Amino acid sequence: MEQEETKFKEKEKKRSKGILTALSAGVLGSALTLTIAPQLDVFESESGVVDRQTEVATNEEKANSAVSVQPLSTSNTTNSVADIVEQTSEAIVGVVNITEQSSPFSRSIEEMENGTGSGVIYKVTDDAAYIVTNHHVIEGASEIQVSLYDGKVENAKLVGTDALTDIAVLKMEGSYDVTPIPFGDSDGLRAGEQVIAIGNPLGLDLSRTVTQGIVSATNRTITSSTTAGEWEVEVIQTDAAINPGNSGGALINTSGQLVGINSMKIANAGVEGLGFAIPINDVKGLVEELEKNGQVLRPYLGVGLASLTEIHPFYLQNYEGEYGAMVVSIDENSQAYESGLRVEDIIVSIDGNKIEESDDLRKYLYTETAIGDTVTIQYYRDNQLKTTKVTLASNEN
Repeated sequence: MEQEETKFKEKEKKRSKGILTALSAGVLGSALTLTIAPQLDVFESESGVVDRQTEVATNEEKANSAVSVQPLSTSNTTNSVADIVEQTSEAIVGVVNITEQSSPFSRSIEEMENGTGSGVIYKVTDDAAYIVTNHHVIEGASEIQVSLYDGKVENAKLVGTDALTDIAVLKMEGSYDVTPIPFGDSDGLRAGEQVIAIGNPLGLDLSRTVTQGIVSATNRTITSSTTAGEWEVEVIQTDAAINPGNSGGALINTSGQLVGINSMKIANAGVEGLGFAIPINDVKGLVEELEKNGQVLRPYLGVGLASLTEIHPFYLQNYEGEYGAMVVSIDENSQAYESGLRVEDIIVSIDGNKIEESDDLRKYLYTETAIGDTVTIQYYRDNQLKTTKVTLASNEN
């Protein structure tokens, strides 16, 4: 009897020692995390270059409407990640950008694959399926191909696209037995909520890859460089892995709803887990406008601008100011031309708001004014301050 009690005590000692060892390792791991984390220079990364994944999965990198908002579930969901993926992954597609390029060996024009990205089927009608993706995924394409979950490849038409917000809508004509992913409510997202990213990292060979993470932050503002100029984009930050090829793919909540379109990540060396998605509440309005107009209608002034830092000093030798945006081109049919503005004028304010660089004017026009509004512009010509009023037209093509 005593021998059995002795053996029992020895087992208990070993068991306690094992637990203490595991706990010590956990505490040490936490201590290391707390020591290392503050050293990460997040602010430097966010102010640096944001990679919109334009070269998404290039050849070299390869080795009826569901638009209505559905509120996020406030109760604990019982759906597993596998259930959500099974319910939604068929609506994730591959988007192939085909461009025309001159052959180096002949005078002929050849169509070549320029890159691939991802897209999400958000609406299916009796005769078509509609896809939302990123503008930079299809930018410059002469032809767009879509790879479906069953391996079929279909041609798609560009319905509309917007460079500033990086959203594009595609349409595949025909009958498709695919359930669109319902739109959720991105305004209801909170930091720490679990999310799932589905897309095609590094090309179609890894199509519908699933990664899981959390919402790292909401209401982030990232300055992104686009073909239409610099623009501040409001995004959802997530640590779910987003790689080249994921652009245009889905960010999904635990209720199986689409809450974001994956768009970009911080590309600085040594930075991980800093991916960004365009909130679906923003996407919804953009998609509706692109379907209706083929573009996002905005106020149109009719001038092309450059910041003074971009202008050769020769053209500034008679200007004594320290800020402003120079008119480098002007539409002679625009209200701006009729109001007296000319090339080489330096705009310094609009409606009393200082214009320090060209992006300031664009931001004011697109966020503070509407088509048909009349704005007051102050500008310098031959070092003399002048004032004019311009009625804003529409940028509709």
